[in-house]
Amino acid sequence: MRRLVAPLAPMTHEQRFTPGPDTRDDFRAAMGRFATGVAVITTQSEIGPLGMTANSFSSISMDPPLVMWAPGRGSRRHDAFVTAQSFCIHVLGADQFALAKHFSTQGDGFDGFDWTVGADDVPLLAGCAAQFHCTLHTTYEAGDHTMILGQITQAAYRDVPGLIFHQGQFGQFQA
Repeated sequence: MRRLVAPLAPMTHEQRFTPGPDTRDDFRAAMGRFATGVAVITTQSEIGPLGMTANSFSSISMDPPLVMWAPGRGSRRHDAFVTAQSFCIHVLGADQFALAKHFSTQGDGFDGFDWTVGADDVPLLAGCAAQFHCTLHTTYEAGDHTMILGQITQAAYRDVPGLIFHQGQFGQFQA
């Protein structure tokens, strides 16, 4: 029996395109339909504590406990994170927009925030919804990003709502 392969299912008011250099804005808009949590990843670097906001964070495996995140190769902080042997992923609470905004544009400047130094001198941000302290498991080049897999060595969480990123805006989930 032969199965026919159809194009994407029709949608009302759809915008169809083939991803590429000329449709970058459409691709970003389509990907923005997927709401994500917001995380700040921290590490100790040659220049001191470093942080980066990311929404490319995901659980990969329960056994062993692995997570993934992917910094852009064009970021000035890329190399420091790709070579870091340990880092902490902080899932931000709904009230931590200032952290997300700060570390999306600059990697230093921890003085304005409540933080401590954890294992391997990794900066730990206070008040987050969850923390995952990781050691580097492996990295993979993935287009204009690098996928970093970390093995979780310690984790913590608080019962607070998380910060959400959807269609270019920050907010929180309301059922």
